[in-house]
Amino acid sequence: MSGIDTRPLTAVQLQLNGMGDLVWHAQYFRCVAEHSRDGQISLVAAPTTMARELIGHEPWVREVIDFDRRPRRSERRKGRHSGLFGLLRFGAELAPKRFDRMVLFSDHPGRAIIVCWRAGIRTILGFGDTWLQRLLLTQSPWISRYRGPAVAGYKDATNFAIAQGFCSAPIVPRLSVRPDALARMRERLAPMSRPLHALAIGASEPYKQWGESHFVELANRLTARGHGVLLLAGPAEAALAQAIQSRVEPALRGQVAVMTDCTVAESVAALSLVQSCIGNDTGAVQFAAAVGTPTFVVLGPRPPLEHDPEHVHLLQAAQLADISAADVEARLSAVLG
Repeated sequence: MSGIDTRPLTAVQLQLNGMGDLVWHAQYFRCVAEHSRDGQISLVAAPTTMARELIGHEPWVREVIDFDRRPRRSERRKGRHSGLFGLLRFGAELAPKRFDRMVLFSDHPGRAIIVCWRAGIRTILGFGDTWLQRLLLTQSPWISRYRGPAVAGYKDATNFAIAQGFCSAPIVPRLSVRPDALARMRERLAPMSRPLHALAIGASEPYKQWGESHFVELANRLTARGHGVLLLAGPAEAALAQAIQSRVEPALRGQVAVMTDCTVAESVAALSLVQSCIGNDTGAVQFAAAVGTPTFVVLGPRPPLEHDPEHVHLLQAAQLADISAADVEARLSAVLG
């Protein structure tokens, strides 16, 4: 009997939908796993976080459970778990797993509470930022949400994890690279000139997009130095990547490669092999910083990112378009020498 693991069987839910959001939270999920049965958690997350690709290989992840509530607009469909009946359906799907507790990294736990009620999960830990949350959630240490100038997601996750005793101090986000993906990317990038810079040209929203012409000028400046440039994005940006490559000076174009056909795990591996990553505020720049690559985020006037001051370098201005390729090149040179 002494060998029985009495720690709670735990599900963790991430409210936020982005891949970068998952990166910011992953190490705190690992800490929750250390306090859970078998040293593992079941992660409930939106399919848009690509959780299986990013952390599904980690030994502390028992399984990834898709919470299909809000698909991408481009999918033009209703999520399986949308609406009240969708939430009840999701709760019924979780019920056979017999979780002891749900740990909510969420500032709007109402939907999750409905799911937990249907699933029979009676211990529900959350932020408790409002009186209503404190009424509905299981009694536990509460936090007040971060309302400072920086992006709040990482700040709230940090405060919550510390308050619950899952960790004792902030943890800088980190990702491990899948060995199989790393081997493939080593081979694919071997012919490229060094130092090699990844340009993360994708953007989840138009207001985050630095723009084709800026990336063209930056690619020309870097290749003129004899450096290599990797245009990294997803399939949706394939045409943009080709357009950027075609506008690079003909004599320098051979130093520019396009990579829009790889998996998320392969993107993480590629970003671990480059000397820097420069790009829009999107998941790829979070991957790069999380594998220890110097990362330069063309952020514009938006709230700063403060989760990794060692690896994340911000370029800000009154307008995103005001940031020039020369500005980025100068910052790159100042940091990397």
